[in-house]
Amino acid sequence: MSKKASEDQSSSGSVNHTSIVNAGRSSKWTNGVVNPSVQRASTVVFDSVKEMKHATANKTNQVLFYGRRGTTTSFAFSDAMNELEGGAGCALYPSGTAAITNAILSFVKTGDHILMVDTAYEPTRDFCDKILAKLGITTTYYDPLIGSDIESLIQENTSVVFLEAPGSLTMEVQDIPAIAKVAHQHGCVVMLDNTWASPINLRPFELGVDVSIQAATKYVVGHSDVMLGTATATEEHWPNLRESSYTMGQCTSPDDLYLALRGIRTLGVRMKQHEANALTVANWLKKRPEVETILHPAFDSCPGHEVFKRDFLGSNGLFSFVLKPEYANGLDAFLDSLEHFKMGYSWGGFESLVIAVRNVQAMRTATTWSHQGPLVRLHIGLEDVNDLIEDLAQGFKHLA
Repeated sequence: MSKKASEDQSSSGSVNHTSIVNAGRSSKWTNGVVNPSVQRASTVVFDSVKEMKHATANKTNQVLFYGRRGTTTSFAFSDAMNELEGGAGCALYPSGTAAITNAILSFVKTGDHILMVDTAYEPTRDFCDKILAKLGITTTYYDPLIGSDIESLIQENTSVVFLEAPGSLTMEVQDIPAIAKVAHQHGCVVMLDNTWASPINLRPFELGVDVSIQAATKYVVGHSDVMLGTATATEEHWPNLRESSYTMGQCTSPDDLYLALRGIRTLGVRMKQHEANALTVANWLKKRPEVETILHPAFDSCPGHEVFKRDFLGSNGLFSFVLKPEYANGLDAFLDSLEHFKMGYSWGGFESLVIAVRNVQAMRTATTWSHQGPLVRLHIGLEDVNDLIEDLAQGFKHLA
């Protein structure tokens, strides 16, 4: 793809909107209406010993057994995520962080070693340093652009290789197939935080991923009103993930899952608009004298851009840019002046957001951050893009 194509439009293939509309809407969950119902349950009761024995024997096969195992609402949502991501089973969690931590815990034991990408979501790093370390599990952080050279870091006790593509804040795109191939040669489980792509802009299992994780809080729900996480696994790894997560007490609210199912129906059209708006804003920012570089996977200035063009079906509303160092002193004034961009730590909702990081190097240990100016991360929402550009333009006046 040409530079112009990558920057002026999506690098996407086609998203099957019919699948998005129909995913998880089997008649056994909808019972003759359009949407699966909200089924709230703790205790499931049985009229006979035979019924109870049947439920107990089939408790892992989407049969009502106990509320924590799931209800028809959770079964419908799990089916939808499986259909969209291409997995064999989907475990549900009360947040994206819970999905990450429980997925890792499902495949490690005391004495193991894991490889964690250096650009990982900050709570993921905290979990490795503060929880896994206490359990006798060591972590080595690695350069997100390492590719097949990750083999040099794999130890005899390495059990998990964890990826995040693109990376939080700095947007490096990892070569998932190259890393997965090497990891599998050494018997490692490959996990991917796939939140940025959502369930529709990357086919993780076709690239060698074993467990694909979503902070469904973000684009799946899409309205900034639900905390939710998912982990979808291959047929080989699903039983272990399912039983470990159940044993650790993970379950979710059917009301939240209903909102997530509703969010899925508009995921395709929302992502398309987020993508278009973000590319427009990013192209405008690229021409600003205050901006040093654009960190958007669809731009060739973003590390891993060629991999993005090869593997991803599209982009979204989240990207970063780096200000030139001479504008650092005006950063707070810039942020405070914005009207449509509110400051907040999440993303993926309909609204535009902004955060800034002055010292990116403090957040990593295996790689060197080469830029001197502050990093600004934007989530481009569904507002009129001209209003967003006008807001940023007036904000830049405060940088002087």
